[in-house]
Amino acid sequence: MKSDIDQLLETDARYCSFGDTVHYADPPKIFSRCSGSYLYDETDTPYLDWQMWYSAVNFGYANPRLNNALKRQIDTLPQLACQYLHREKIELAELICRDIEDKYGVKGRVHFNVGGAQAVEDSLKLVRNATGKNLMFAFMGGYHGRTLGASAITSSYRYRRRFGHFSDRAQFVPFPYCFRCPYGMKRESCNMYCHNEFVRLFETEYNGVWDDKAKQCEYGAFYVETVQGTGGYVIPPEGYFPKLARTLKERGVLLVVDEIQMGVYRTGKLWSWENFGIVPDVFVFGKAITNGLNPISGIWAREELINPTVFPPGSTHSTFSSNPLGTAAALEVMRMTQEKDLEPALREKGAYFLQRLRDLQTRWKMIGDVSGLGMALRIEMCQSDGYTPNRELADRMFNAGLKGKLAVDGRHYGLVLDVGGYYKNVFTLAPSFEISIAEIDLGMRLFEQLLRECGAE
Repeated sequence: MKSDIDQLLETDARYCSFGDTVHYADPPKIFSRCSGSYLYDETDTPYLDWQMWYSAVNFGYANPRLNNALKRQIDTLPQLACQYLHREKIELAELICRDIEDKYGVKGRVHFNVGGAQAVEDSLKLVRNATGKNLMFAFMGGYHGRTLGASAITSSYRYRRRFGHFSDRAQFVPFPYCFRCPYGMKRESCNMYCHNEFVRLFETEYNGVWDDKAKQCEYGAFYVETVQGTGGYVIPPEGYFPKLARTLKERGVLLVVDEIQMGVYRTGKLWSWENFGIVPDVFVFGKAITNGLNPISGIWAREELINPTVFPPGSTHSTFSSNPLGTAAALEVMRMTQEKDLEPALREKGAYFLQRLRDLQTRWKMIGDVSGLGMALRIEMCQSDGYTPNRELADRMFNAGLKGKLAVDGRHYGLVLDVGGYYKNVFTLAPSFEISIAEIDLGMRLFEQLLRECGAE
């Protein structure tokens, strides 16, 4: 007789689309509940989650304070068409804008949507409206979503291949990925070669982007993740982004930062761009702004780009944008970030986690690179030379972690991992901010067990 789980998987195979990302695991995993840093399957086996819904659940699963905020909203104003106002939307926008104005002296406004890709689409409209240009720069390895507009500035051709010609496809620029420098340079001696190569695009009109007579660039904005998310949590070298920001300002190109994966303290600061000495013209946020509860996304933009005289009512629309359940959860998240200084504890915990990974690296040849910023960490799996990408090993470990058969101190666990990177060989770690030192240590034991069981050296 088939188990309930087997029956559910058969039903899934019969009725559910495989076009989303569920079916990368073999077989797809079904979970029943969640709490803190753990997911639980039908046998109540705990799975320590090192990716927390692609960095959407920064404050832990089923966080009581955030769940209660959502419950209160359900009992008061759970639904409202976005053409009307409600308190939570206004207070959330004010909180985000005042934080930036107080710290950097830059006035701006917030515009809401639902999903991250939808907010990217809104930002593209904002940029086109402000500049009159429909072409964008973006980074190789960048990921901005899979709607048509967002796919055009996402570097992976795989996301566009089935859907015809993209006439507005971005011009993709190499990211400063120092472990795998696209130019074959060494960080110690390259003198920021990657940025210098970008500057060269503006030397002559025959490089295809710049009209020296009109002093105009054909491109309206440069879309960046200051720490690449799906690209493998790649962290740029110190000084890169201030140089890039100056170059863009000199050429009249807007700087747009995608904060959807790295925002809300993932990198140790509220917004990842705050680590790099820049203030963007526009940034896009989502995911963790509601701790993975009722979705909200949005954009912050400088006042001159988004005020009602230049971006009037009806410039964009989404039925569920600024929905009351999402704004209530997001407002509570933002209040939590302001009630105490989260940065010291997150930096300390992230540093401990990173040191444990570096200790692991010394024992395993197939860990080619580890690095991290705040609570965004990466483990690059390689062949025994410590450099050649090893996607097969990463895939085996990913699937083995979902089987729930890892044993520590007489108890079975699973380990939830996410695989990213240019060669799909990088474990991108986005643990809960609430994860304890004991849970970090447990995770290291589980991960090392996966290394042994999956054939690493």
